[in-house]
Amino acid sequence: MADIVTALFSPRIRVKELARLCRRLATSLAAGVDSRTIWKREASSSGRAVVLSRFRVIHDAVAEGRATADGVEACGDFFPELFRQLTRVGDETGSGAEVFRQLADHYEAQLTRRRIFLAAISWPMIQLVASLAIVGMVIWVMGMISEGKIDILGFGLVGTKGLARYVAFLCGVGIVAVLLIRAFERGMMWIRPVERLVLKLPVIGPSLEILALSRLAWVMHLTMNTGMDVRRAMRLTLSSTNQARYLDQIPVVDRWIEQGSSIYEAFVEAGGYPPDFLDALQVGEESGKLVESMGRLSGQYQDRARTALAALMTIAGFLVWVFIAILIIFFIFRIAFFYLGVLNSAGNI
Repeated sequence: MADIVTALFSPRIRVKELARLCRRLATSLAAGVDSRTIWKREASSSGRAVVLSRFRVIHDAVAEGRATADGVEACGDFFPELFRQLTRVGDETGSGAEVFRQLADHYEAQLTRRRIFLAAISWPMIQLVASLAIVGMVIWVMGMISEGKIDILGFGLVGTKGLARYVAFLCGVGIVAVLLIRAFERGMMWIRPVERLVLKLPVIGPSLEILALSRLAWVMHLTMNTGMDVRRAMRLTLSSTNQARYLDQIPVVDRWIEQGSSIYEAFVEAGGYPPDFLDALQVGEESGKLVESMGRLSGQYQDRARTALAALMTIAGFLVWVFIAILIIFFIFRIAFFYLGVLNSAGNI
């Protein structure tokens, strides 16, 4: 239990902070600034205390003559695995400026997609909150009018006590939702069955798959362009998707590559990849231009990812609307049946 709590609530750098950090690192390294100066400046800059404390850890490691990646690793899982792995690649190959530039582009694109999604569902969510607030007012007002004797909703929620139980229920649902979202973001093992189920849903599943393939193609393009060991690159590529389906394939792909198979053959054996992805992989390997092939494929998937994101936003908004409609219809019928019961009781007197 303690391990789960730690995994869910251990501090981690925010995507916005990470994007800005990568951009600053890319600019400084491209300008020829040495790592000690860079991290000394980062450690003394303004920002959240938890972030600056990790920057000081990295600065101390660099000041002792160790690599930047050693300092990043000393921060535990505060930084995402993709950042940690590629930081080491940048140290080993001397391509830190280019690595951090592409990481900055990646995290900035991630932020943009998140902003678009939140903007799209903000109005439906406002309406949902307003609907739930109206329900709470009905519970409280009816309790005050009838002095707690009339339960118009039929759930035993009447007056101030009923409102308190209603609010507690909503808070419980909200806490569970937040925990599930955080578990998804952090790739918790126990959430994988839910992920597999979600991927089988119509529209939602294919949209999430396109988003994952877009990231997979981009990370493969980046890792193969840095001279990283193939097995290590494929493990990082698959883990970057943070989806159960691809995480489960890491041992299969790793085993086939270890046995001397090509990347294309390993992905074919893993199964579940669309023909266009496998074709690009095969042509790239056979022509010796896998990096360029994955770069082009990544761009194509980015375009499709925008369409997939639009579909997810539409579905999210629709589901909220459906919930509100069901809520309204339910209360209309509950109130109607309540008054019919009152009229029937009056008629029998």
